[in-house]
Amino acid sequence: MTYCSSMYRPLERVIVKHPRSAFLNQDHLAINWKTFNYLEEPKFEEVVREFTDFIAILEKYVPQIDYLPASSEVGMDSLYAHDPVKFTPEGAIILKSGKKLRQPEATVYREFLIEKGIKIVGELTGDAMSDGGDIVWLDDKTLVVGRGYRTNDEAIRQLKEMTASFVNEFIVVQLPHDQGEAECLHLMSFISMVDHDLAVVHSRLMPVFFRQLLIERGIQLIEVPEVEYHNLGCNVLALAPRVCVIVSGNDSTKQQLIDAGATVYEYKGEEISVKGTGGPTCLTSPVVRN
Repeated sequence: MTYCSSMYRPLERVIVKHPRSAFLNQDHLAINWKTFNYLEEPKFEEVVREFTDFIAILEKYVPQIDYLPASSEVGMDSLYAHDPVKFTPEGAIILKSGKKLRQPEATVYREFLIEKGIKIVGELTGDAMSDGGDIVWLDDKTLVVGRGYRTNDEAIRQLKEMTASFVNEFIVVQLPHDQGEAECLHLMSFISMVDHDLAVVHSRLMPVFFRQLLIERGIQLIEVPEVEYHNLGCNVLALAPRVCVIVSGNDSTKQQLIDAGATVYEYKGEEISVKGTGGPTCLTSPVVRN
């Protein structure tokens, strides 16, 4: 089986986690939301409704959706299934989050992948730390990794070594301090690939060399305005080339996508996404895209 080395090819298998398994209930949220640095306490029943609507969109396109189990080892951030692993054409790389509260997720994820018969090709060791949100496939042979507060130099060294046999170009992008160490700024915070030649970006956070590289490669940039960036407008999940999912309320971004020939699905993500700063790409870990 060839696993995932794309952000936009047709999504055939994906891993998610139901909020009933991650958030558990309102009492659990009341105790934990500040510890995990959410903007506000999510409303549990509304979270479940939003997630149900989100999954209904996925089910239109994705033949296989796997659900991570509940576990007392992990916290509410485990809802965002993208970060503990990154898939490559050969299989999964198990990561170790730069957010200490999320580090136990790797062990639970490893057990889940083994149980599902999904191949694991590597695992970060020692001092290496990285989140899946810092690792972007620009195309099948080009891997871009963001160096910031969630991904360190040792992780980059190990990732480069692990992917050498199937990556022709390994690009490191230095991430800005932005709102500080406590906030979550990933590479995927300011770029989402929705086709081989179309990306949704927030250019203010992009290093000049990286923005120029995208343009030189013929990639059209859809610019997310500041107000929509804060509403996760830059966090766009491609279900197939130019078929994508965004949080509702990002009208400029949506219209630009439509003008570029994209089909755009929206879900209300106030509770499930905005309060935890985890959009549709964060909620999903693509296993197979073909």
